[in-house]
Amino acid sequence: MDSELIERRIHILRQEHGDLEAAIVALQAAPAVDQLQLARIKKRKLRIKDEISQLEDMLIPDIIA
Repeated sequence: MDSELIERRIHILRQEHGDLEAAIVALQAAPAVDQLQLARIKKRKLRIKDEISQLEDMLIPDIIA
């Protein structure tokens, strides 16, 4: 995968990660918290974080020791 495409995907995922964080904060502030929905959003946020980490690792060149 081209590094420019990887960086673009990381940018998109970071935006989505931020949006999910905002949704979590809003849900937690609501008078009646839907725990199932909150858990799903947190799980999705974690998957995005993992994907970002994997993509960032792809941008780092392998170092031969």
